[in-house]
Amino acid sequence: MRFACVPVVMFAAWLLAGCASSPNNPTSTLQTDKSPEQYVDCLVPKLKDKEMSPVVSGSDRSYRVVVSSKIAVDTVLQTHRAQEGGKVYLYERQWLASTFKPSSFERAAQECL
Repeated sequence: MRFACVPVVMFAAWLLAGCASSPNNPTSTLQTDKSPEQYVDCLVPKLKDKEMSPVVSGSDRSYRVVVSSKIAVDTVLQTHRAQEGGKVYLYERQWLASTFKPSSFERAAQECL
C-alpha cells in the first residue's frame, strides 16, 4: 500500500519544482536595433492578433508588457534602452510540451527584432 503513494508523491514534487525555479531569471534575452518604444509598437498588435491582452507600462528608457494568464503566472516582457537599440528580457513559465518550440508570445517577440 505504501508503494502506491510513491508515484503520487514524486509527481507532486515534480510539479512543485517548477514553482521553485527562480522567477528573476529571464527565459530569453534578445537584442534589437529598435528603441524600446518602437519595439513595443511592433509587439502589441502582434499579441492582440493572437488574442492576448497586453498591458503596457513604461518610461522614456524602458517598457514592460504583461500578458495575464488564467492558469499560470503572467508572462512579462521588459525592454530597456541600450547603447545601440535595446535589450529585451522575456519572463515566461513554459509547460513541458512547449519547451520544445517557442511559444506564440516568444515568436511574436522574435518577429519584432
